[in-house]
Amino acid sequence: MHTLVVGEALIDRVTAPDGSVAEHVGGSPANVAFGLGALGHGVELATWLGPDAHGARIEEVCRSRGIPLTPGSHGAASTPVAHALLDARGSATYTFDLEWAPESFPSHAVYGHIHLGSIGAVLQPGAGRVRRFLEEARDTATISYDPNLRPALMTLEEARDAVAAAVPLADVVKASDEDVDWIAPDKPLEDVAAEWGGLGPSLVVVTRGGEGALVHVTGSGEQLSLPAAATRLVDTVGAGDSFMAGLLSGLLDAGLLGSPDARDGLRKASLEDVTPAVQRALATAARTVAVAGAYAPSRAELA
Repeated sequence: MHTLVVGEALIDRVTAPDGSVAEHVGGSPANVAFGLGALGHGVELATWLGPDAHGARIEEVCRSRGIPLTPGSHGAASTPVAHALLDARGSATYTFDLEWAPESFPSHAVYGHIHLGSIGAVLQPGAGRVRRFLEEARDTATISYDPNLRPALMTLEEARDAVAAAVPLADVVKASDEDVDWIAPDKPLEDVAAEWGGLGPSLVVVTRGGEGALVHVTGSGEQLSLPAAATRLVDTVGAGDSFMAGLLSGLLDAGLLGSPDARDGLRKASLEDVTPAVQRALATAARTVAVAGAYAPSRAELA
């Protein structure tokens, strides 16, 4: 069955340290959809675009990558834009010009897995509608969630509320150490991962940039930190989304996502069972940071 990705698609307007500007199609959920498509998975995107040149560009990129937009993805006054300012190390700081107010979603019954991330889980009124959609979808589909929090767009209270609402709905949660440090600054990453696992997810992964990722498997209680793959750094745009796509790809291939039966398998999984998927995630992220923009590597590039 296909995977549905729900959330923002936008234009990343990237300003380099030398002042040069480039525009890329992005948005965390859109990047995850592109990543899954590049890795050979059937995927559709439910998003919110405007009737402008930026929206047309996003649609063209989606068509070129074989990612259909679902009905209900149009209606915004203007297509969202994220302004990314790169520092000398290639790290990005973001500001945003967007709205998130989709009014309808496709039938969840035709999807084996549904992914939600970032602004689409927080910004109202769309976030509440998405949450109700996921509550209905849990009977037939597995669910993943990436907070990918944006302090420029949300308050700390809004971020905490969004995480508290979404984590219990998810089978898999992937967060960055920056996400965790912002909403739980006084808690070790290991404790937060375990706490989130106790709320419902069978697998919680916390990425740590160049230091790799912390993996928590709820069923067995196992935790392990895995190192990042060796690579050269051009910029970090889309790295977390590439990691998310690689993680979902590995779990889908392993039969640990994509159906209620797969959910049961993930609940019983060990660290050994999920490690190959995390390794794929680390490899996809390493390939992404070696290329400018939110690059989505193929399976052949990971071989």
